[in-house]
Amino acid sequence: MQADGGKSYDDINVTPMVDLYLVLLLIFIIMTTAGVQGIKVDLPKGSKAPAIGGPKGKAVTVNDEGKIFLDTVPVTLEELETRLSEHKSKHEDFPIVIRGDGGTQYQQVMSVLDVVGRVGITKIGMATQAPK
Repeated sequence: MQADGGKSYDDINVTPMVDLYLVLLLIFIIMTTAGVQGIKVDLPKGSKAPAIGGPKGKAVTVNDEGKIFLDTVPVTLEELETRLSEHKSKHEDFPIVIRGDGGTQYQQVMSVLDVVGRVGITKIGMATQAPK
């Protein structure tokens, strides 16, 4: 195709398309991070001591129904032991935080502590809320 000045218009302007892709990527990132939430539990009150955790740390949650979650994934006690053993083989010394709902049965939290002890994890923290 020739223009009036004899110039050819063979190039396609992709700038608007790139802008559209960037906007869609931004929307996707925002919606994905907004959808990732933890398991809601009513934590008991505690002190303002620093918490343990980190990129290699794991969180075990026991909700008010007594169900167990490993980093928001529902597991049984056997699955919990297997997954923690696998993680320990990759990361020798990692912390674990146990979050128990204030209304849950104490026995389920003790069962989780037994599993953690059998796996051989020594850095254990109990999550609490700061007093008001």
